[in-house]
Amino acid sequence: MKGSIGPVERVMSRDTWVVAGAVMTIVLLAGVYTINGVGMNMSALDMTRMAGPIGEPMAMGGSHPWTFGYALLVFLMWWVMMIAMMTPSAAPTLLLYTALKRHGSDRTSATKLSLIFLAGYLLIWGGFSLLATGAHWGTEKLGLVDGPMMALASRPAAGVVLIAAGLFQFSALKTACLKQCSSPADFLTRYRRTGSRGALLMGMHHGAYCFGCCWALMALLFVGGIMNLYWIVGLALYVLAEKIVPKPRFFSRLTGAFLISWGLLCIFTSV
Repeated sequence: MKGSIGPVERVMSRDTWVVAGAVMTIVLLAGVYTINGVGMNMSALDMTRMAGPIGEPMAMGGSHPWTFGYALLVFLMWWVMMIAMMTPSAAPTLLLYTALKRHGSDRTSATKLSLIFLAGYLLIWGGFSLLATGAHWGTEKLGLVDGPMMALASRPAAGVVLIAAGLFQFSALKTACLKQCSSPADFLTRYRRTGSRGALLMGMHHGAYCFGCCWALMALLFVGGIMNLYWIVGLALYVLAEKIVPKPRFFSRLTGAFLISWGLLCIFTSV
């Protein structure tokens, strides 16, 4: 009968909704956890309200000692924050992957494979979070980052990070990684694998491209404040936009020019 939906189509629709629902749930939970401060002394709302100008964080006393427990907490803060920020930008590739699996030999396990793909993607950002935790510790020990407010305590230092992030927008690595991130169909065709192991590797592969594309942008959190919600939301929206706009390379380079100009302004106005 014309217009009727058969059992196969219903399964296909269910797979898409299950995966989309899982993505939204993960982002929501990670977002709530981030807003509540991820176990820190202050919530992200408090840190956002108390944030000072770039390079001039509010003085809040001494830093928290870096014990193993605190380092683990900082790592979880970074990883949960990356999950909240980066999962939406992976959604187009993930949902296309689900659609392709529904039509292939793995159609009976499309939902499971899609969630494994997402797990592989998030594992890469777990690796980034480990590196970010090390950078967080190192910059705080050097006195470059204010411990309580988790932001660079020097306008020249903030300017250098802005300029470095801007220059990276013009790099060949940025262009190559952005091309893969903004072309889900090309990526899924080129790196197609089957089975659970293949789904995990594809997710990690996509995560690696995304990491290569966005790591410098994530470093900007040190400029605005790692737990500053304006910067968290702004960067998350920018990363998503960079992957879906019609001319991502032009958009990326325009942003690079803006970041370089902003960085120079920070340096020159600090003299």
